[in-house]
Amino acid sequence: MKQYTTEQINQAVNGTIDGSPTIMITGVEQISEATTNQLTFIGEKKYIKLWDQSRASAAIINDSLDVEPGQGRVLIRVADADLALADVLRLFETAPPKCGPGIHSAAVVDSTAVIGEGAAIGASCYIGPGVVIGANTKLYPNVTVLDDTSIGSETIIWSGTVIRERCRIGNHCIIHPNVTIGADGFGYRPSLDGQGLVKIPQIGTVKIGDGVEIGAGSCVDRGKFSATTIGDGTKIDNLVQIAHNCKLGRFCVMAGQSGLAGSVTLGDGVMMGGGAGVRDHVTIGDGARLGGNTGVISDVAPGKTLLGVPANDHRQTLRLWAAQKQLPDLIKQMKKK
Repeated sequence: MKQYTTEQINQAVNGTIDGSPTIMITGVEQISEATTNQLTFIGEKKYIKLWDQSRASAAIINDSLDVEPGQGRVLIRVADADLALADVLRLFETAPPKCGPGIHSAAVVDSTAVIGEGAAIGASCYIGPGVVIGANTKLYPNVTVLDDTSIGSETIIWSGTVIRERCRIGNHCIIHPNVTIGADGFGYRPSLDGQGLVKIPQIGTVKIGDGVEIGAGSCVDRGKFSATTIGDGTKIDNLVQIAHNCKLGRFCVMAGQSGLAGSVTLGDGVMMGGGAGVRDHVTIGDGARLGGNTGVISDVAPGKTLLGVPANDHRQTLRLWAAQKQLPDLIKQMKKK
């Protein structure tokens, strides 16, 4: 079991300790569940009231909050509790499942594939013709990489992922289980006789930058022509759909079950809440934010925050929602008149 003194944790987060530096911490837990010798965190004012009832021995807390540690307990004050907690979680992080360098005897690797130094290819992986895999990249068991795809160095690809032909994935990426990259875009048109649908060939590809993370079960479709692109540092949650010919900028964030229809453009730093959706051929400007379940049907200017369906300025949407709650009483009053 990993364990650290409160002073060792304080040094790791470069904080200011309030209380004993020698209390031993054996784990991290949320404030309502933490027990003795566990560390919790307080990042917002609303959690202060839970500190008195918590059994945690210590907490990381934003230094802007006015809280006392209490008898026998410790507060570690930092500028940002969420970021400091990330450093602490790394201290307690366990080693990942083993996937040592080399090609497992149960993997199938085409003779024309190029496997970089220190790369690991797990059992039941399939590596097709012309594939290039960079140094120290890990493919956990049962990953499929089809013809002429290239994957950079220090990338991790988890089990069940399928990467189709001619895709490009950068360095230091993390692709979680059961992701599909490069499947056909959803392209159909009614036939001239009106009796069916004509499938539109999807002859493009996918290009993913460096430091991108894609959550479990997400899909990135290939372009109808050219490429669907994802910029450096973008983070994509589980069960996200990115359709053909979308272009995502750098450091975008897409939460679970959000989705982009075809040919959407996201600027740098765009953030999408869970379940948010964007219709085809829409452009979202740099730094815009879309709240959960927001439905966007037209272009969004840089820096805007939108809510609702259809999407509107978040302040106007909040006023609308507040007014809607008053409608039943207003209707009763009108009926009386």
